[in-house]
Amino acid sequence: MSGFVSHYTNRLDAKGRVSVPASFRQALTRDGFEGLYCFPSLHQMAVDAGGHQLVAEIAKRLEGLDTLTADHDALSTALYGASETLKIDGDGRVMLSDMIREHAGVTDQVTFVGQGYKFQIWEPERFRAHRADAMKRAMSVLSSPRAGGGQ
Repeated sequence: MSGFVSHYTNRLDAKGRVSVPASFRQALTRDGFEGLYCFPSLHQMAVDAGGHQLVAEIAKRLEGLDTLTADHDALSTALYGASETLKIDGDGRVMLSDMIREHAGVTDQVTFVGQGYKFQIWEPERFRAHRADAMKRAMSVLSSPRAGGGQ
């Protein structure tokens, strides 16, 4: 299976490193991206992460906006200017930056959450609350007439 699926919770070590789940590392390898592209989520207290597919989605979104406009600059700043590329070491670990830790509220554990073309980095308790809300919202979306699940 390609892409990022499932969720995993791992502990940070004493140096602030955490192991990226093996299946996520494999997806990054298939994607051809060296490292891990990250930026603060615009929707959640989490960090969006991925490789070339994520960067391509950002470029596609920006292509829909006129350049040299406030909207383009704001989105470009949020998705490129506030981003980081983390290196994955030989043991599959990354060092989480202060930006990632602060934005996601991470202290000693991290939950990696697959979303197909990208994944998110969450503080585990925040993710549990978000997952409950996401399930409710997903049920509502799937049961709406527009989604084909309703009347």
